[in-house]
Amino acid sequence: MARTSGDGGTSLRELLRLPEGERVDLTAYDAGATPGGPADKKAGLAATAALGPRLAKLQERLYAASAAGDQRRILLVLQGMDTSGKGGTVKHVIGLFNPSGCRIRAFKAPTREELNHPFLWRIMRALPEPGEIGIFDRSHYEDVLIARVRELVPRPQLNRRYGHINRFEKSLADEGVTLVKVFLHLSYEEQRKRLLERLDDPEKHWKFNPGDIEERALWPAYREAYEIALERCTTPGAPWYLVPADRKWYRNWAISELLLACLEELDPRYPPGDFDVAQCRARLLAT
Repeated sequence: MARTSGDGGTSLRELLRLPEGERVDLTAYDAGATPGGPADKKAGLAATAALGPRLAKLQERLYAASAAGDQRRILLVLQGMDTSGKGGTVKHVIGLFNPSGCRIRAFKAPTREELNHPFLWRIMRALPEPGEIGIFDRSHYEDVLIARVRELVPRPQLNRRYGHINRFEKSLADEGVTLVKVFLHLSYEEQRKRLLERLDDPEKHWKFNPGDIEERALWPAYREAYEIALERCTTPGAPWYLVPADRKWYRNWAISELLLACLEELDPRYPPGDFDVAQCRARLLAT
């Protein structure tokens, strides 16, 4: 049975979080579902817009707290098949924040310099600073996804990478990084539709790569690679959230809600001033 929702008392994080220590079968999840979401697209768009002021205020508090030494920050990791909406999430969800407090990185194929270092090297260089919200459009998981499908590294080396990732993510959590790892679950049929839309619109041709068709032919291999990564790298400090991505409005609402829940849990506070407010006020009025 496809998993689509839970009872009214279940939080969205609980609904979308993948269970630890269990086999992941992506065919058991409906990519068009809207678990815990608004009734329809109109309500979803309105609900997402309404979250904007709350997200912006909490982001400001997180950024302000870092000025007093608070080391906490958030890292949103976005993974999914081509056209699943990683870029759209950055545009529509991160657009609700102040861009000066965000650090966005889209990871492409490794450069020659990056290939001369351990696979996590380029990831560590892109991490958010205290007070920031970091967004990874693709991430270190590419090194166990495309690397597995395309057999870019020996299998023993590949298998060790899952452990490297878990230890790396634990170290981040220990240092005050809240990891929000989101797998954008897209259906095979919806991907075809989105690729055709790019072909049919000249203004979207820049988004299309003929190689996308070749990659689509490897869909079963990529699904298996994702299932393995999601299963092996779901941990208490860095869980994976599966967000159905066929409906863009739901995707944007759900990720906004996940970020809001994390920010509210952090509950950052404005640091108190280290000066005499009354004295400074009097001095300013005297000028």
